[in-house]
Amino acid sequence: MTTPAQGNVIPNGAEYACDNGKFGKGWPGANAWFDWLERTVDRYGPERCLWAVAPDVPFDAAGTLAESLPWLGRIRALGIPAAFAAQDGCDLLGLPWDAFDVLFIAGSTEWKVGPVAERLAREAKVRGKGVHMGRVNSRLRLGIAEWFGCDSVDGTYLAFGPDKNLSRLRGWLAELDRTPSLFGGSL
Repeated sequence: MTTPAQGNVIPNGAEYACDNGKFGKGWPGANAWFDWLERTVDRYGPERCLWAVAPDVPFDAAGTLAESLPWLGRIRALGIPAAFAAQDGCDLLGLPWDAFDVLFIAGSTEWKVGPVAERLAREAKVRGKGVHMGRVNSRLRLGIAEWFGCDSVDGTYLAFGPDKNLSRLRGWLAELDRTPSLFGGSL
């Protein structure tokens, strides 16, 4: 995962995803963000890009819908999947399902692990969309993301103590891999 403010270098052959930096301290403004996105895709290739999340307004469903709609098509025009950041209350407004490829579960902690986010994640999968959950920094949240059917997650867990936390994260992933599903993986 990379954002405009991070300056990450993507390792050769690695896939990458592009966040917009709206949550936190990394939003450079719409035009500068899109210029960065174009440069990033040109540098690393569209075939390695998992998705790019359109500009959103954290914790504001109506603001996110208004902010994202003009950018989803422009992201797709770069030859990469467009992600839409679902926020608290977005289900009441309706999601622009045909305009995006990946549902990015954002929003408040309570909302993102609750029944509405779960329903939207499952609906996204039925519609053939990818699902990503942001701010996954615990074993519990990782398990919830797996239960929802998420294809990917992000978080800052490794950034704070990578030597210790990498082995813990690997343990969580191994545990989830060994844990049988009640539904035999057929969700």
